[in-house]
Amino acid sequence: MDTTLRDGEQTSGVSFSASEKLTIAQLLLTELKVDRIEIASARVSEGEFQAVKKITSWASKAGFLDRVEVLTFVDGGTSVQWMLDAGAKVMNLLTKGSLNHLQHQLKKTPEQHFSEIQATIELANAKGLSVNVYLEDWSNGMRNSKDYVLQYLDFITQLPVKRILLPDTLGVLTHWETADYIKELVSRYPTTHFDFHAHNDYDLGTANALEAVRNGIHGLHLTVNGMGERAGNAPLASVIAVLNDYQKDVKTSVCEKSLYSVSKLVETFSGFRIPVNKPVVGENVFTQTAGIHADGDKKNNLYFNELMPERFGRERKYALGKTSGKANIENNLAALGIQLSDTDLKKVTQRIIELGDRKEVVTQNDLPYIISDVLDSDAIEERVQVLNYVLTHSKDLRPSVTLKISVDGEIFEEHAQGDGQYDAFMHALAIIFEKNGQKLAQLTDYAVRIPPGGESDALCETIITWSFGGKELITRGLDSDQTVSAIKATQKMLNLI
Repeated sequence: MDTTLRDGEQTSGVSFSASEKLTIAQLLLTELKVDRIEIASARVSEGEFQAVKKITSWASKAGFLDRVEVLTFVDGGTSVQWMLDAGAKVMNLLTKGSLNHLQHQLKKTPEQHFSEIQATIELANAKGLSVNVYLEDWSNGMRNSKDYVLQYLDFITQLPVKRILLPDTLGVLTHWETADYIKELVSRYPTTHFDFHAHNDYDLGTANALEAVRNGIHGLHLTVNGMGERAGNAPLASVIAVLNDYQKDVKTSVCEKSLYSVSKLVETFSGFRIPVNKPVVGENVFTQTAGIHADGDKKNNLYFNELMPERFGRERKYALGKTSGKANIENNLAALGIQLSDTDLKKVTQRIIELGDRKEVVTQNDLPYIISDVLDSDAIEERVQVLNYVLTHSKDLRPSVTLKISVDGEIFEEHAQGDGQYDAFMHALAIIFEKNGQKLAQLTDYAVRIPPGGESDALCETIITWSFGGKELITRGLDSDQTVSAIKATQKMLNLI
C-alpha cells in the first residue's frame, strides 16, 4: 500500500491541494500500479474532505474504490459518518498497539479500549464499510508490553477485520527485531493478513521492510520519496528495487519504469526536494564521476550492478569535473555527436579539470561552449542571440520586458508582461517563437546557487533544466544579477534546440 497522500503528507511543510491529491492518486493506481492507496485522515479539515470526495468519485467510476483507504479513529462513529459522506469504503482504524500509549494517552484499560473498538467495527460493517486496524506503536508494544499486544490480537482476530496493520511508529526497530516479531505473529495467527508500516528514523526502513517480507508479512506500507514525519517512511522506489533483486520469489504489481516519473511529479507538488544521492530516484545515482569508472563501463561493464537505469526509465550519465578522465568526456561528446582529435580532447579535458578545481558545475550541454572557447572553433553556432532587453519591476505593476533578439540574422522585437522579470522575458520569447512557427523547450527545473557568505554583488549561478523533443537539456548562466544569469542560461538553450 502507498501512503504518500496520508502519512507522506505529514512531512513538515507539505500540503497537497485537492487536485494534486487526485492526480497523484490516479498515477499511483493506473501508472505505477500499486495495489492500494491510503489518501487521508478523517475529520482533518474541509479541504481534506473535498479531496477525498474527488478521489472516491473518480475511483468509483474507474473501478478502484475498494483500493482507496482512509485513516479513521475510535470516536463514537464520527469517523464512520465522515467516511460515508466522503464516499469512501475502506477504513483503517487507528487503535493503540502498546500499553504505554493506551494508559498514558487514552487513560483506559484494555477492556474499555477493546469494547469501543468492537462497537466501531460493528457500526462500520453495518454501514457497508470494510475495516482494517492499525496497532499504533506496535513495535514498542512488542518490546515492552508483548502480553498486551497478544491479548489485543487474540481479541481483534475474532472480529470482521480484513487486515491488521503493524506500524513501527517511531522507527525504532532493528532488522533482527522486525524478523523475530513478524515471524512470531505470522506463526501464531496463520490465517490473518498482516501489513508492516516502517518508519526511517534510524535509516533502517528499507532493511526492515525486506526482513518483514522474508518472514512472511503479507503487505507493506511505503511512500514516494520516503516522505513522512521526522525522518520519513520506507521509500517506495528503494523497497521495490530491493524486493525485485533480493526477494525474487515475491511478486509485486508495481511498475518499476514509472517510479522515477511519479517521484519527480510528487517532488514538484510537494516542494520536497529529492536528495541527489537518494537510491533509484536521486539525480546522481546513475552518474559515474571518476574517469576510471567510465573507462570500466566500456570494458565489459566493470562498474555496473543490477540497478540498471533503464529499469526505471532513466539513463546512465558521466559527470564532468576535476575527476573526469578521457572516457567520461568521450561519453558525453558521443551523446552530443561530437568527435575530437586526441590533442583537442586533451585540451578540453584540461579546461574541464580547471573548472572543477574552481568548484564550477559543468554539464554535458556546456561542452560545445567549452570547445568553442578552448579550440576557438565553431562547435556551437549562435543562431539565436539576445541583443537587447529592458526589464521593469514597479510596485503594484506587473513586471514587463522589451526584448530584441536575432534569429538566423533576422531581428525580432517584442514586449510582454509576466509574474516576474524572467517570466516576462520568457513570455516575450515565446511570442517571437510562436510567430515563427517554432516551439521553445519546456522549463522543468530552475535552481539558483550563490556562494555561502557572498556579498550583494556575488556571482549567482542559475542552472535550468529543459525538456525538448523527449530529451533533457541542462544549461547554466553566471552573473551577479539572478535574472541576467537566467537569461544567459536561456540563450544557451535556444542554441541547443
